[in-house]
Amino acid sequence: MALSFITRLFGGKKRIEALAAGAQAPAFALKDGDGKSYPLGEALKQGPVLLAFFKVSCPVCQLAFPFLERIHQAVKGKTNVRLWGISQDDAGDTRAYAREYGCTFPLLLDEGGYQVSNAYGLTNVPTLFLVKPDGAIQLTSVGFDRKDIEAAAGEFGKLTGQRITAFQPSDQVPDFKPG
Repeated sequence: MALSFITRLFGGKKRIEALAAGAQAPAFALKDGDGKSYPLGEALKQGPVLLAFFKVSCPVCQLAFPFLERIHQAVKGKTNVRLWGISQDDAGDTRAYAREYGCTFPLLLDEGGYQVSNAYGLTNVPTLFLVKPDGAIQLTSVGFDRKDIEAAAGEFGKLTGQRITAFQPSDQVPDFKPG
């Protein structure tokens, strides 16, 4: 809030925006609900990481995450790609969300001030960042954007040598839904 006011006072942007493609992804290490640490820098040594920021109460996140789970299922066991959810809620609520929406990929906790969310410039959830091994953001997607989720699936497919799709022809979903 204070940063927004100061920025507006000096004629800058009215709101902080999510980091754009081409920006360097801020390094972090977050823990999951069981206390296991996930340092981004270590994961990037293996390959790209798709970061999916969310809140359990967000209906657009609830729409998006089953499709992200399809991507995860397609790459599960592969060592050169990762998909991490980054929750802005506590461990108990995040576990309940995982059960309800069938998420089996790691869900990391950014509670207590949202330091990582703020470092990535989040204004809305869901927000996705596909981070390349060199730390550069390849894709930024705010809200539910079918095209962007398909692009992330396609990138993972190239790296794993398989066709990956998040959507089935029978899926009745919008092309875009703001977060």
